[in-house]
Amino acid sequence: MTPPDLDRTNALFLDLDGTLLEIAPTPESVVVPPNLPGLLASLHASLGGALAIVTGRSIDVVDSLLAPFSASAAGEHGVALRYQDGAVEEMPKGLAVPGEWREALQAAAKRWPGVRVEPKAHGVAVHYRLAPDRGNDVWRLVRSLVPEDHSWFRLIPAREAVEIGPRAASKGHAVERLMAQAPFQGRRPIFVGDDFTDEAGMEAARKFGGEGLRVAEVFGGDPAAVRAWLSRGVGLLGNRIAPAPPLGVSS
Repeated sequence: MTPPDLDRTNALFLDLDGTLLEIAPTPESVVVPPNLPGLLASLHASLGGALAIVTGRSIDVVDSLLAPFSASAAGEHGVALRYQDGAVEEMPKGLAVPGEWREALQAAAKRWPGVRVEPKAHGVAVHYRLAPDRGNDVWRLVRSLVPEDHSWFRLIPAREAVEIGPRAASKGHAVERLMAQAPFQGRRPIFVGDDFTDEAGMEAARKFGGEGLRVAEVFGGDPAAVRAWLSRGVGLLGNRIAPAPPLGVSS
């Protein structure tokens, strides 16, 4: 499958880890290519601001990783949402993983060298990339805490990790909320992602007449290929005359 050429009618929704950035052994050890913030800033300008980072990371962490670039963003799989004007919409602080669950996960991680617990404002992720033999143990533990029919929380599979997060949040809902606002409204969205949580975002993009691109299928599983496509897009957008804004949307 060949990725589409970008044009000025698009809106871009980009996952971070495994899509823009190579997966690292731990969340803290991820490496941001020096040219990535500038590349995203160029795309953001060419698309009139219609670019958002949609990730499991918190918005604060996204900003620290991509500084000085800052734009619309969805953090913790849609738990928090920042709009183009800087306004932030977030689920109530009370809707967060219970403290006793966090304590149980931290206690297990101490017994299992290589297993790491990543706390988040509303959820918590458990990584076993450095201890793959503990994967079954991790899954047994999180399933004992969060049954499939739990009313408020769900398990979110990831690459050699699993996250507990609010059931009401998803990357699909984040895309829908952003698409209802300028500068995304009326555009043709493209969502690029690499794992399970991104599927909802891809489905939402298709619902708005756009596309969902899986990194494994379209870019050979290589974030460098995603970045090369985006770089090519900057060139294409720079050589095209901006069309009139979509009907019903002010410029």
